[in-house]
Amino acid sequence: MAVKTYKPYTPSRRFMTNLSSGDITTKATVRSLLKKLPVSAGRNNNGRITSRHREGGAKRLYRIIDFKRNKYNVEGIVSTIEYDPYRNCRIALITYKDGDKRYIIQPSGLKVNDKVISAESGLDVRTGYAMKLKAMPVGTIVHNIEMHPGAGGAIARSAGSSAQVMGREGKYIIIRLPSAEMRYILGECMATIGTVGNEDYINIVIGKAGRNRHRGIRPQTRGSAMNPIDHPHGGGEGKTGSSGHPVSPWGMPTKGFKTRRKKASDKLIISRKKK
Repeated sequence: MAVKTYKPYTPSRRFMTNLSSGDITTKATVRSLLKKLPVSAGRNNNGRITSRHREGGAKRLYRIIDFKRNKYNVEGIVSTIEYDPYRNCRIALITYKDGDKRYIIQPSGLKVNDKVISAESGLDVRTGYAMKLKAMPVGTIVHNIEMHPGAGGAIARSAGSSAQVMGREGKYIIIRLPSAEMRYILGECMATIGTVGNEDYINIVIGKAGRNRHRGIRPQTRGSAMNPIDHPHGGGEGKTGSSGHPVSPWGMPTKGFKTRRKKASDKLIISRKKK
């Protein structure tokens, strides 16, 4: 997918880039698969801000995505490739032989009129096909991976991401995640073959603050620009560096500090690659 650049008729346009929409075939037309979500602006069910620097953003409709891929042994055809304002990858509208229509995350290389199908096992290793991990050969590149059988895909769903089947051990499948972490996942979990499309999304340069405001992202203030009562980095005469490790406003170390809790249920075998 091509990255668009612009003539610098304003300072913000000089470095701004965007993705071409040549791969998008139509706008959303299936009204039953569109839904209006309430805007939380970073607040939880008590109304308290739990994710700072968020706001409403531009008005948009949510597309109901089939993350479970549980329509077994019914062949479908890709009708359209569409834009989804809630995610950084494209989505594909699948029309099944029985007339049912569902959205799926578009894998890289999936085009209009291509065929897709889901099954528990016995399928060819083709882009867009979905089956259980235990039926996939070692080395298969997958995305939209379930963590628990029937719960729907939760791993490797963003643009350009994928995981790889590395081996088997009993009822578990060893998966190498996009972070290079190796993890055991039950073989009964579903996954889709291929890599998520729209790989060039990482190359987008926002260019100006207004584009982030449209996305619902508000400005952030540096901790070193605050008073000591407001942030651990605040205060001092002139510009001062923080003493010790950088921390959040509540004192939690940042920039590499691991906050993940070790659970007995998490079957991890290698945390990360050694650089």
